[in-house]
Amino acid sequence: MRYLWLLILLGSCYRVPDNLDPKISYTVQDQHFPKLIRTFPPLTPSEKHTDWGKEMMIASCFAQELDFYRAVSTYKRALILIPPDEKMRSLEIQYDILLCFFFGQRYNEAVLAFDRSDLACVDKTFPAYHDLLLILYECYRELDEPEKQEKIFDLLKKSYPDTAEKLTLSRAIREGDLCTIETFAEGFQAPSYLDDLLCYYETQKKSVAKAQALNLIPGLGYLYIGQKKSALTALLLNGLFIAAAVQFFRHKHVAAGIITTGFESGWYFGGIYGAGEEAKYYNERLYERKASLVLNQHNLFPTLMMKYAF
Repeated sequence: MRYLWLLILLGSCYRVPDNLDPKISYTVQDQHFPKLIRTFPPLTPSEKHTDWGKEMMIASCFAQELDFYRAVSTYKRALILIPPDEKMRSLEIQYDILLCFFFGQRYNEAVLAFDRSDLACVDKTFPAYHDLLLILYECYRELDEPEKQEKIFDLLKKSYPDTAEKLTLSRAIREGDLCTIETFAEGFQAPSYLDDLLCYYETQKKSVAKAQALNLIPGLGYLYIGQKKSALTALLLNGLFIAAAVQFFRHKHVAAGIITTGFESGWYFGGIYGAGEEAKYYNERLYERKASLVLNQHNLFPTLMMKYAF
């Protein structure tokens, strides 16, 4: 019995981390484009009659319909046809290709398109410089390249400090960094939407430690987080294994009793850990729903911070 309680103590001390690891993303919608303005001057009548101008117009139509695959192909045709002396229009086409890859969430291809283009040489005089930096920042974030992401952030901080501040808040919300969100909330006029987010999460979340502790009685931890079927399954399985082990020992079937007890230990301690994991999962989904609303309503996704479109 002494060893049984020691196992229970050790098992219950194995805690699931209580930190958040939310998965929040934004998918561009066609209704987003009317809110944006065109970066570059419209094609002149003479440009519209050129082969490359016609390709650009067709590509823009595809892009506005979110048909990014055909848009990229058509923009590339325009890039092949455009004369070498049309440097600004060439940059425009290269940027539009990058934009298509970004809106299509093809981040690796977007970075490759940037690296192979002349866009790496542009500066603040480039009409879409602000949005270009936002695109690169988000691409490097999605590709988990923190050093490159930080370099782009430094450029944003120098040229567009307000955007950099919004990105810092956006990153904190998307990563579930509650300490940074609280710091921002202190600088807002209370109560703010950040206070609402923090309050909602704190009042609605489930305690990971409590879920694990409750599941010392099999099923109670799952019941605490609202998983009634899992709670019943855990109770029945543990009850059956315990009953079987007791019967084996009572009838002197020691080997069978030890094997059954071994299986039960796995189910039992696995249930304690599983209850903690489910509580963590519950909290992350709870946070994601509220955080996604906040990010959308207050234009805190990098895509929603962009000013220009096709």
